[in-house]
This record gives sequence, C-alpha cells and structure tokens, in this order.
Amino acid sequence: MSTSTLASTWFRPRLPNPKAKLRLFCFPYAGGTSSIFNNWPRELSAEVEVCPVHLPGRESRFRERSFTRVGPLVETMAQAISTLMDKPFAFFGHSMGAILGFELIHLLQREGRPLPFCFFASGRSAPQKRLKTAQTFHLPESEFIEQLRRLNGTPKEVLEHEELMGLMIPILRADFEICETYSYTPGPKLGCAITALGGAHDRDVPSSHLAGWRDHTDSIFSQYIFPGDHFFLHSAEKQLLHTLGQELARLSPRSN
Repeated sequence: MSTSTLASTWFRPRLPNPKAKLRLFCFPYAGGTSSIFNNWPRELSAEVEVCPVHLPGRESRFRERSFTRVGPLVETMAQAISTLMDKPFAFFGHSMGAILGFELIHLLQREGRPLPFCFFASGRSAPQKRLKTAQTFHLPESEFIEQLRRLNGTPKEVLEHEELMGLMIPILRADFEICETYSYTPGPKLGCAITALGGAHDRDVPSSHLAGWRDHTDSIFSQYIFPGDHFFLHSAEKQLLHTLGQELARLSPRSN
C-alpha cells in the first residue's frame, strides 16, 4: 500500500480543507469512532483541518482486525501520518486516544521526525500517575457490559440493543485490552507543548493526576477543567472547542 493510500485510510479528514494552515489529528476513546469529531471542522477556525484517526474494526474499516496492543498500532500510525506533516500540526487524544497520541509523539521524536506543536491530553491521567487496575477486557459478556454501564460512556439504548452490542463488544474488548495492557516506560520529555484537559466530575482522572502531564514537556504546559464527567468532550463540546481554538491560535508556530 502506498504512503498516500495509507494516509487516506488512517487519517482521512471528515471535511477536507486544502487551504487550511494547520492540521489537528484526533484520537478517540475506547470504542470511539472518527464520527465523534464530526462537529469539530465547523466549530473550529477555517484554518484548521480536522483529521481523525480511522481505526481498524469500525466504520468503513469494520472488516479489519482491531489492534490489541499500543506498540504495533502506534508504529502503523507513524507510517500513515508521514505524508501529512507538510503543515504545522497538533494532536488531540481523549482517554485511550491520549495514550496513542503520547506514544506516537515519543516514536516520532526518537526517529527525529517532525513533532506536533501541541499535544492535547484529554480525559487521561498522566502516564506516571496511572494506577494499575484490574483487567476487564476478558470478562464474561454480562460482566463486561456492566463495566461499560459503570463507565457511563455507552448510551443505555445501545447497551440494551443486543444486535448492536454484538458488533460493538469485539471493538470495545480490543480497545480495553490496549488500555489495560499498556505499560508506561519513562523517556525524554517531549519537545512540544502539552495542554491537559479534564472533566470536573471525572472520578477516574483527578485534577492532580491530570496536572502530572506537566512533567512530560520541555515546552509550555496548560490545564483546563470542563463541566462534566469522563465524557465531557460531548457534554461540554462547545466549551472544549472554544478552548481548543484559542490554544491552537496561541501555540501555532504561525502566531509565534
């Protein structure tokens, strides 16, 4: 597969914007799809091209096998993003997506490749603050669904839709396996700004753990808290996008 085809498979923008001055690559939470970023191109500046990652196993890639480990997934994304680094760019990752963005930047940095000017780490404790939790990805189906219910990220009507859950559970199990088998290895600080984003009522990501992202940058660090729980990126979407727009304008190399 050519690098251009690989890029369009993995990072196809929902609303192509060839006149954009910068790109925002977006990485979803476990079970999330690129469609969670559908509103973003309309809400952000016309100078920003929003490029969500299209992960295997979902949407147009539903026939492809999902990844279950961070390393191979990040290595493949690093190949896919190669041809899209011709403009300044930033990363946004929520929950599982923050892990993917963080490890992808480390890989790019190790290889001496261009880095994002900012990494938006959303809804995720800093890697060194993350407590080990019990693995749930292999639970029996009824227990696994109860875990999803507790996390409050899957609508009740979806949880109760047997056919839909039959399609979703393999994707969710794979993503949970990514998160629950991920092991942080300390490394050099990142040569990009980090903006940490959290929900005021997120029980799993306390503010002190969010602040730990400060330890991973040699550049500017900022932190913002929004109303809502772990899924504040939906409930407080307008506030979040307003802040993202301001931060992109402030941190972009074009404004410095």
